[in-house]
Amino acid sequence: MTGELHMLVCLKVVPKSEEVGVDRATNTLDRGNARSEINPPDMNALEAALALKDRYGGRVSLLSMGPPFVVPMLRVGLAMGADAAYLLSDRAFGGADTLATSLTLASAIRKIGDIDLVLCGEESSDGATAQVPPGIAAWLGIPQVTYAMDIELERGHILVTREIRGGEEVLDAPLPAVVSVKVSCNQPRFMDVEGMAGLDRDGTVTTWTAADLDVDVNHIGLAGSPTSVAGLREALQTVGRRREVVTGTPEQEAHILYERISEFVRSSSPRTQETST
Repeated sequence: MTGELHMLVCLKVVPKSEEVGVDRATNTLDRGNARSEINPPDMNALEAALALKDRYGGRVSLLSMGPPFVVPMLRVGLAMGADAAYLLSDRAFGGADTLATSLTLASAIRKIGDIDLVLCGEESSDGATAQVPPGIAAWLGIPQVTYAMDIELERGHILVTREIRGGEEVLDAPLPAVVSVKVSCNQPRFMDVEGMAGLDRDGTVTTWTAADLDVDVNHIGLAGSPTSVAGLREALQTVGRRREVVTGTPEQEAHILYERISEFVRSSSPRTQETST
């Protein structure tokens, strides 16, 4: 790292998971009736970058890929304290799997240039593969650390405390590097409402198309995605709630409740075999 610390945060705008349906004809998600939000783990990544900026100085850039409606959400990141924002918006990017997405993002990072630290959320709520951050690191040929809980900067290196099964470990990695941040590892700050109102609505976000990137169009979007959905099935059947109104004297109601709860416990507990000695 030379000069001012430059961090870049990848932000993905996702549909609210509880409002997403499935198009059975195309085996794709139906987002038509779903509201959009910034992927929650990406908000933790943004807070991690802003906290590093508060502590060590430097600047924070934002990068996203999606339709033009993503622009106002990038402005939220700017109002929180980021310094610049870039949106990759082109129909050629549509239908990308994790391989094509990570290649497209890496190409944009190269174009922006002089990035010391790339921060991402651990995974997206709509895909949940956790493959894009490692993919970006692989395309850029730089180190990566996943499931980060805390990041410190030390002489051109980062010290990352990451979550592992049964505990934590601390890794040392040289910059530049890619770090994916564990969801809920921090509390994202509120945006500056006055700062939001003062943003130049036409010039705060730089928009690039496929033609602006040094990338083969056959390797991006649907054309560059070797992964396809072969089929869909429900993992769990929806179970309706059962309601029963208990009436009687307090003693009778208590007895009925006891019987119902006992019945439920017996039916839901695993059967045990008695052994004799």
